[in-house]
Amino acid sequence: MSSSAVTLGPPPGDERRRRRLALVGGSLGNLVEWYDWFVYASFAIYFADSFFPNDNPTTQLMNTAGIFAVGFLMRPVGGWVLGRAADRHGRKSALTLTVTMMSVAALLIAVAPTYGQAGYFGAVVLLLARLLQGMSIGGEYAASATYLTEASARNRRGLGSSFQYVSMTCGQLLGLGILITMQHTLTKQQLGSWGWRVPFVLGAVFAVVVFWLRRRLQETDAFKEGGAHDDSARGSLRALWEHRRQAGLVMALTLGGTVAYYTYTTYLTKYLVGSAGMAKNTATLVSFTALAVFAVLQPFAGMLSDRIGRRPLLITFAVGCTVGTYPIMTALGSASSYWSALGLSLLALVIVTGYTSINAAVKAELFPTRVRALGVALPYAVANALFGGTAEYVALWFKNGGHEKAFFWYVSGCALVSLVTYVLMPDTRDAALSRAEEEAGARSEAAPAGAGAAR
Repeated sequence: MSSSAVTLGPPPGDERRRRRLALVGGSLGNLVEWYDWFVYASFAIYFADSFFPNDNPTTQLMNTAGIFAVGFLMRPVGGWVLGRAADRHGRKSALTLTVTMMSVAALLIAVAPTYGQAGYFGAVVLLLARLLQGMSIGGEYAASATYLTEASARNRRGLGSSFQYVSMTCGQLLGLGILITMQHTLTKQQLGSWGWRVPFVLGAVFAVVVFWLRRRLQETDAFKEGGAHDDSARGSLRALWEHRRQAGLVMALTLGGTVAYYTYTTYLTKYLVGSAGMAKNTATLVSFTALAVFAVLQPFAGMLSDRIGRRPLLITFAVGCTVGTYPIMTALGSASSYWSALGLSLLALVIVTGYTSINAAVKAELFPTRVRALGVALPYAVANALFGGTAEYVALWFKNGGHEKAFFWYVSGCALVSLVTYVLMPDTRDAALSRAEEEAGARSEAAPAGAGAAR
């Protein structure tokens, strides 16, 4: 990659169009990946009794939540295998592979037999599908985070990377939108018997379309620049070990964010139904509206981080989550109307935006190109497997034991650990992701005052 490929001002027309196409292509694929991932949680209240004996509704939800959590155990594996592939063979090839795996997993869930048809065999198929989804998502997060960050102009990386959670949230909104539509067109009996399979069939079809789109993406300049040099350690655990401090930072800064995100997204509907006593339709509508606003907020927060830095937003999130989780969740537990539940949900998600809008950029900016995807993937996936994927199960475990409010303190404690990390870590906004950016930065610093440097 030549130094002219990176500019301090607005990029040329062709470069601008290329970056827009990269953001659209990467985001659409991410949307479908996370649609398939979240639709499991959205429809769990309807298919929980299809795979397990019908004795205790809470136990059935705990079983399905357990399988949801088990899917996270494969995310470190996916992060390692696909992160290595992204560093060695390119971001584009890894993105294409992840969406293929997700399509297969969605089809498996769609055709899985019920407990009445095949006993626990259906649950085994469900488990295998979730493991495959977990591996796919483990690689998808790193590949898309790296791709979206590298494909953005240096002074717009916060904005560019924010589209990861825009697309993630839009994927969840798509699933919730389908759920709301089906709730209004099918009876509860129809939803519980066969309707829940429809979104998984659609997910497999969407993934095929995205596979075609991702085959036409261009590789990032940062990877092509690094790929020109033979490096046997590229994308290896040995190379990652050389950056173990950064890997530790990724785990610590992810801890609070992932627990808070899954608490206020995937668990929120179940909490409003099971604890606040809200009707399923109303709780789903609350989640849908809150997430729609949440998606709109991401680019604005990303742009703000490009101006003031990443740390101020991360610290604001962690402080708000540490001190605000208990009162917000307590109030949500007694919310009696759509509007009160929506207001509290929006407050929580505005706080979480400080993390979600920029975490992809922060993680990618911590590592050099040769190990960037793996460095983002593996420690992030480990943190998610231990804390994000288990958040819903931990919440239901506390509820089942009669100590539901203890979960609120658990979320606050996780956010506190991340807060300490944010305070101590450096701001990554000005990190150079390639030699061309380093050279452009050096020229900017050497230029006389008033010469029009971007930073």
